[in-house]
Amino acid sequence: MTARRIASIATALLATVALTACSAEIVEADDGRAAVSEPATPSGAAGGPAAGLSLADAIATLPVAAESREGYKRDSFKHWVDEDGDSCNTRMEVLKAEAVVAPKQGPRCMLTGGEWLSYYDEQTVTDPKKLDIDHMVPLAESWDSGASEWTAERREAYANDLGAERSLVAVTAKTNRSKADKDPQDWMPPAESARCTYLVDWTATKLRWSLSADTAEVAALQELAADCPDSTVEYELAP
Repeated sequence: MTARRIASIATALLATVALTACSAEIVEADDGRAAVSEPATPSGAAGGPAAGLSLADAIATLPVAAESREGYKRDSFKHWVDEDGDSCNTRMEVLKAEAVVAPKQGPRCMLTGGEWLSYYDEQTVTDPKKLDIDHMVPLAESWDSGASEWTAERREAYANDLGAERSLVAVTAKTNRSKADKDPQDWMPPAESARCTYLVDWTATKLRWSLSADTAEVAALQELAADCPDSTVEYELAP
């Protein structure tokens, strides 16, 4: 868990106590939760400037299409690869990036002595083996939403996306397995303080990868987002 995400969650907790409502969230694709004064206009260019929208407007921007899981296999998404050849695969890179207390790195990227905060359930974890790396939009959901039409190379890029902080997140195995491949109409983080952040992260990931949402998902997102009127989504289209 990065310091930026921890600061965001702390802000959310304070707002919840003071206002008994979900906190305001301002989000950037690669730089945590930094404030912006005015929403930006989406550039539409892959790898271009981050685009800023209110959460409600971001949800309205999602392409709407029926979902189909026909042909889905998890191994259609090659994941946990070592892209830079440093002996640390994608899972380990996320663990290193999100540690509250930096772990020691041993041979073959063995991590010991670190500490993590699972933002889904506000649990502190000191054993990395008790953490899962969650694909914010699950692989099966991405397949349903457009990834079935991608090349194997693009699916691999999606499954190992280190280019945006929100795409992959270290969380307790319990919450990740509770979520499974559900979208927000069927599953939300158990921690109230995480919910606006989660909606922002989910929507931004779908926009980053130009994934669609079906009508039931859009309706659920709109209903849930009503509790997050000040939340802002910033995203950058995937290369």
